[in-house]
Amino acid sequence: MSNQLEKIKELIDRRTAARMGGGEKAIAKQHEKGKYTARERIAMLLDEGSFEEMDMFVEHRCTNFGMEKKHYPGDGVVTGCGTIEGRLVYIFAQDFTVSAGSLSETMSLKICKIMDQAMKMGAPCIGINDSGGARIQEGINALAGYAEIFQRNILASGVIPQISGIFGPCAGGAVYSPALTDFTLMMEGTSYMFLTGPKVVKTVTGEDVTQENLGGASVHSTKSGVTHFTAKTEEEGLALLRKLLSYIPQNNLEEAPYVDCTDPIDRLEDSLNEIIPDSPNKPYDMYEVIAAIVDNGEFLEVQKDYSKNIIIGFARFNGQSVGIVANQPKYLAGVLDSNASRKGGRFVRFCDAFNIPIVSLVDVPGFLPGTGQEYNGVILHGAKLLYAYGEATVPKVTVTLRKSYGGSHIVMSCKQLRGDMNYAWPTAEIAVMGGAGAVEVLYAREAKEQENPAQFLAEKEAEYTKLFANPYNAAKYGYIDDVIEPRNTRFRIIRALQQLQTKKLTNPAKKHGNIPL
Repeated sequence: MSNQLEKIKELIDRRTAARMGGGEKAIAKQHEKGKYTARERIAMLLDEGSFEEMDMFVEHRCTNFGMEKKHYPGDGVVTGCGTIEGRLVYIFAQDFTVSAGSLSETMSLKICKIMDQAMKMGAPCIGINDSGGARIQEGINALAGYAEIFQRNILASGVIPQISGIFGPCAGGAVYSPALTDFTLMMEGTSYMFLTGPKVVKTVTGEDVTQENLGGASVHSTKSGVTHFTAKTEEEGLALLRKLLSYIPQNNLEEAPYVDCTDPIDRLEDSLNEIIPDSPNKPYDMYEVIAAIVDNGEFLEVQKDYSKNIIIGFARFNGQSVGIVANQPKYLAGVLDSNASRKGGRFVRFCDAFNIPIVSLVDVPGFLPGTGQEYNGVILHGAKLLYAYGEATVPKVTVTLRKSYGGSHIVMSCKQLRGDMNYAWPTAEIAVMGGAGAVEVLYAREAKEQENPAQFLAEKEAEYTKLFANPYNAAKYGYIDDVIEPRNTRFRIIRALQQLQTKKLTNPAKKHGNIPL
């Protein structure tokens, strides 16, 4: 065998060894837990044969605690680039079979290199987390590595889409990278995220709690809102990431990809003409409205189990990707509260950063009253949603279906927050407050002087409702651009979006605003 062939054989042997990660036993252990390896996950996520690996032969530099005797090529993370539906993406996947995926200085350098490449090329960056945390043997070097990653997360924010998949443990400082990214997906049953583990919690607070109850997928998808998606299997989770990317552009200078539309743009949806109940206090399901107007009824909901009084997610109108923000009358009457405001505000800002038009479907009776909300800073949280809509320069189309009262009317993309096209159904009630509350304020003194105060107030409420609980008063002032027939909603939104494709609007020059955090 020639010298060159020997070197080629050595290369092939080295590649084979590197692809085995922590070895057959460690891989078997990973499979026993119902988890795939880093390379298996990448192969499932990317287009077949598209993955180009980088830094396969990188090894750690630590010589403390016997680490000089333990070397694995790649050092616990697989990095590189590939394509999803033919579009370039950069990816890193932590390899739990190597030192439990713990972060070393060299692992962080590999991840940072990928993030830098993603920024340079203007392509999304996907991180798959499955790690025991910082590599304790490396001490401060591991912490510095985390900080380098976080700094890049911050600089990339709003420039390229960043997506995190939590496919195993993610604890301690490591949780801040996913928290800084745009979307996070967690695996049900096999992943968890927390700053301090159950043992520390027990020591400090005396509280007994399991990993699942402290930071499992169910906790973060329903209670904290930390994660945007959950999946039962890794196959399902990776397919969901592919679907999510189909709605999002490569970077902040591009548009989201168009998809050929097979759904007629002038499709009439007669069911919408009868969906609003006669009683103003009776709920209906906003999901039915969304399904009726978007292309082929397809809607990718974000944070579906968190703060259900507001619905956010991606859909298409005539093949164009849009972000939908909708109040849900079926849950807490669609009222806005602290969590709903934060949920909606963050989504609006994501859409604005990446040139995705926003369609708002409004049926909101107000903000949730009570000391619980006031003490929780509902004023500040509500201001976040207000700020997000007012700051957004992308096309904004608002349709008011029923109630739009008081401060919540303003917050939900009203005309004065630079809403481009504001439509209302004939059932819309746009006013400072509902009729009952209004007459109690307006006629409280007069009612006391009546023989039948209840009948007097009922008559005045009917008068108020006739005068103000309709869309025409707002339309009279130009605050509503048109009152539309519900069954035409799809067509009118598509027409509005077509009109707004050449919209140009910029905010005043500044370093950045000071959003009420």
